[in-house]
Amino acid sequence: MEDRFTYGLNPEKLGAVSSYLCDPNTAPAEFLLVKSQYHAETGRAVSRGALFFQIRQAFLPGEVTAEEANRIGYETAMRWTKGKYQFFVCTHTDKAHIHNHIYFNATAFDRSRKFHNFIGSSFALRRLSDRVCIEHELSVIQNPCQHSKGRFLHYGQWIGEKPPSAKQRVRLAILAALEKKPTDFADFLRLMDESGFSVKQGRGGVISFLAPGQEKPTRLRASTLGAGFDPEDIKAVIAGERPLPEMPEEPTVPPRRVNLIIDIQKRMAQGKGPAYERWAKVYNLKQMAAALQYLQEHHLTDYAALTASTEAAVDHFHKLSDELRTTEEALSKTSELMAATVDYAKTRPVFDGYKAARYSKKYLAQHEAELATYRAAKDTMNTRLNGAKLPKIEALKKSRRELAGQKKELYAEYRKAQADMRQAVAIKANIDHLLGVTDGRENKAQER
Repeated sequence: MEDRFTYGLNPEKLGAVSSYLCDPNTAPAEFLLVKSQYHAETGRAVSRGALFFQIRQAFLPGEVTAEEANRIGYETAMRWTKGKYQFFVCTHTDKAHIHNHIYFNATAFDRSRKFHNFIGSSFALRRLSDRVCIEHELSVIQNPCQHSKGRFLHYGQWIGEKPPSAKQRVRLAILAALEKKPTDFADFLRLMDESGFSVKQGRGGVISFLAPGQEKPTRLRASTLGAGFDPEDIKAVIAGERPLPEMPEEPTVPPRRVNLIIDIQKRMAQGKGPAYERWAKVYNLKQMAAALQYLQEHHLTDYAALTASTEAAVDHFHKLSDELRTTEEALSKTSELMAATVDYAKTRPVFDGYKAARYSKKYLAQHEAELATYRAAKDTMNTRLNGAKLPKIEALKKSRRELAGQKKELYAEYRKAQADMRQAVAIKANIDHLLGVTDGRENKAQER
């Protein structure tokens, strides 16, 4: 009992905790106290049967915070135990999916009964958990996948959670070995070998590690494992000359792109076969599922809200486009003015000499290129300034830096707004196709 409760209350995993009729830190003693009182009052042995029960409840990544998940876990436990059993809820955030560990005493708090696990209790508990999640507008698994032996898949497998890659395992092993303070590089390699990673030494002193179950070894170099994982970096860490390398994040799966639904009838008329028709139907089903998920995530409950949201996304994109275009024009003008100012300063002495020579043809022939640059620079300055006073070169440099930074920020917003607009337009087009609506009118072709 203590081991399981310690795991649940592990501060490295714990995101939130709540309890009912007990203190989580002293729960083992309090659970046993109720059991001893039950034995004293009823004379029934408490050594038979379970001491406590555990419920695990997981949520879709990014759907809830730790506090929200803990409240839902508390509500689930309260409705499952009907308030008759002590329990506490530990919400863990160490995985991609936030999940609850709910522990409740097998003996009722009033010592009137013990909880007996009944046939089908897991299905009843799942229905209760799904009902609580639906009431809080959260996702539930409609048809859980099963192993070949009939057991349900682990939630991490269900959502597609993958184990760490071989590179990530090597990085973790390297950090673990370095934390043990090896005396030198040879001692570091010995620690890696003891941790189960075979050390391979190739030509030219190249060192590789072969993780358990891995077919191809992973080289110890920055280009493979990331910055800080080069042999020289490892030696510097051992010597105390630099800190431990940072773990690079594993690449995440990009969100599924939403495209327009395929007009199957039109494509079939072009000579596409039955196989294409089957593929297109599955494709369209996935696109509509993505569209419905988009509506849920953005809380768009009616068509008018969808239309307004799409128009807002389009307007936001065009607004950013105008701001970005204005900023680029201002940056271009500033850069041109700076270049013209520099050229003017360099060629002004040549023009003064030409003027002092009373516009001599001989002088012109000798300095024709410099004088042409002077005239072009002066024309650019007159055009850009339009009668205004020429700013100092330091002011121009500062303005150019500010405009360049503004352009960079705007461009990042522009790219995101462009992606949001494309998604919103595609979603609305798919919904229009589903409803048979085009520009607010019924699609007469579909009626026929």
